[in-house]
Amino acid sequence: MKLLIVNGPNLNLTGSREPSIYGKNSLAEINSDLMQEFVGINFEFFQTNSEGSLIDKIQAVDREGFDGVILNAGALSHYSYSLRDAVAAVAKPVVEVHLSQVFAREEFRRKSVISEVCKATVTGFGKFSYFAAVYALAKYLKK
Repeated sequence: MKLLIVNGPNLNLTGSREPSIYGKNSLAEINSDLMQEFVGINFEFFQTNSEGSLIDKIQAVDREGFDGVILNAGALSHYSYSLRDAVAAVAKPVVEVHLSQVFAREEFRRKSVISEVCKATVTGFGKFSYFAAVYALAKYLKK
């Protein structure tokens, strides 16, 4: 099984940016922990601060042979209709992930324009949001 883990703007600062909200683990640590936990899964990790690069990567999912995607689009989740359209265009399932509990935060964070085109959303478990998403997506793909 081949899964793509995609992280958007500012997630490169995970572990140092507002650790009381986003946790103390860096993105590299989270990625390493995922590889250790899910040994049978072939992961590719991608992070960008550029909306266009994020869209390009999502559009390549089917062509590059991924079975599914875990997507933390960061703030782009709340307003990027172009990203929403890219997610809707891929044939593979996409699971939206957020480190923080977005529904308990600022009003603008409570609406995701990409949720309705994703298979599911996992939010509020810190780094374990990724773990829950990978576990559920892997089980779903094996059904």
